[in-house]
Amino acid sequence: MIALAVAFAAMFATPADARPPGWSAGTAGRPLATCIRRAAPGDDPRAIARDLAGFDCITPQKQLGSGDFWVISEPVGERSRSRRPLNARMLSLWQGQVTLHVLYTDGRIETMSDDPVGLTKRVQLGAIIEYPLPRLRAPVDRLLWKVEGASNINGVVRNVRIATQAESDRANLFMAALYAAFGGLCIALLTYNLALWVTLRYGFQLAYAAMVAALMAYAVTSSGALAWLVPDIANTTRLRLNYLLLTFAATSLLWFARTFFEEHVFGPRLRLFVRLNMVALLSSGIAFALFAPLAPNLLNTLYNMVFAAMMLPVLAILHSAWHNRSNFLWLFGIAWAAPIVAGCLRVLNGLGVLPWSFWLDNSTLISMAAEALLSSIAITYRIRLLSRERDAALAAETVARRLADLDPLTGLLNRRAFLGHAIGRPGSQTLLILDLDRFKQVNDAIGHDGGDEVLRTVARTLRGLVPAGAMIARIGGEEFAVLSSSAEPVDPDRILTRLRATRMPYDLRVTASIGSAQGLIADERDWKSLYRAADQALFDAKSAGRDRARTAIAA
Repeated sequence: MIALAVAFAAMFATPADARPPGWSAGTAGRPLATCIRRAAPGDDPRAIARDLAGFDCITPQKQLGSGDFWVISEPVGERSRSRRPLNARMLSLWQGQVTLHVLYTDGRIETMSDDPVGLTKRVQLGAIIEYPLPRLRAPVDRLLWKVEGASNINGVVRNVRIATQAESDRANLFMAALYAAFGGLCIALLTYNLALWVTLRYGFQLAYAAMVAALMAYAVTSSGALAWLVPDIANTTRLRLNYLLLTFAATSLLWFARTFFEEHVFGPRLRLFVRLNMVALLSSGIAFALFAPLAPNLLNTLYNMVFAAMMLPVLAILHSAWHNRSNFLWLFGIAWAAPIVAGCLRVLNGLGVLPWSFWLDNSTLISMAAEALLSSIAITYRIRLLSRERDAALAAETVARRLADLDPLTGLLNRRAFLGHAIGRPGSQTLLILDLDRFKQVNDAIGHDGGDEVLRTVARTLRGLVPAGAMIARIGGEEFAVLSSSAEPVDPDRILTRLRATRMPYDLRVTASIGSAQGLIADERDWKSLYRAADQALFDAKSAGRDRARTAIAA
């Protein structure tokens, strides 16, 4: 995780000028500094261009709020020629009407004006707006934009660069290769996991497939490829789809986390907390997609707050997995490292600690791609452990059939062996008798094979709860016994809680009643006395409504 953090920081903190020119859409060409001023009705572009003193070159654009603005570049001093055509490039932002005035040194002005649909036709890969500059005899002096209806969520006109056509083509080619690699990775992961899901039917595989599909769709919109596929869509609509699809990806990720870990990792409160966060994520994304034209800044702030709050259930899941000693915590933690690091870097960028970077601006996609790839490894490991557990259970059942002391169905001690080991145990003992509630109805509902699987699941649950030295036995059809030293008793309420949370075959809800008693087991008479007391306590638990525990003292 530390190495991944260092790699992310190095990528995002390196100044763009220190990298090879044109290596990506955001760094193609030569950067141009810009200055900004608010627009007023009746402004004339020639007069505005002459009044440079009225422009603010210091205040960050985001601090100026929404509205209409003029943005002017530093001197360009280059001529667009047939052999070396020039393009003006800038980031795709939330803008209404955008008019670019190209000022030439001989006083001529060439004007290009676009509404949001027109801007879509200028989008290049990497979500870059590109303007081919008219080829005149005079060099280009400055670029002057008038932006109407700028929400200024991330700026008015940002990352302005002047690039040759060759540099633009190289940037598009590089980004096409990058997004194609990402798309190929997603298609491979999606196909592989859906094929496994059809066979194995694990819920976490379906959640993972939904997350990867949402990431693929998000890549199509955020990269600008959607503008090439649907050129008549408004650019603001494409931006709204970015928010919605990223919401779907994040919600699917929480769904994946919820189904990936063992069931005992999630208590009732944590399950509810995760569900509420998923609802909040979906609500914020849908609200932005539907109502962003009315209040983009407010909805963007709400959206970012909900996404920041998403870290709370993630940390809660990781803590619970650590506390409950999940076998999959380390893999899930590694997979989550990239999104966590990227989120921290985005916060540092917002605070002004880190400079803006094209890759930082696209870190969500990069980090989620890393998370998807690492999660696929985690899924492979999870399935491997499940297969091992299944094989071990089959082997244990085979061995149990050969051993006279073991119950062939559950692998626990049978009644005869349990009595042989129990009588004569030194010191005070605690006996728990557990009887499954309404087990006949379980058999009627899912058949005897399903009922047998329920008994195996209960046996596995008991094995995971009792301390070393305790004995577990199946002493009847649906009746189990647990014997432990009174100095280290087994909490019956903990057993009941774990049984309620354990996923049973066909998602059946199975409960049990428990009777317990304490006493010495020096001989068979002591055993009968202790057993009668625990059995009476079990009867009391059944009479009180089942799904509970009662304690009695042996006579």
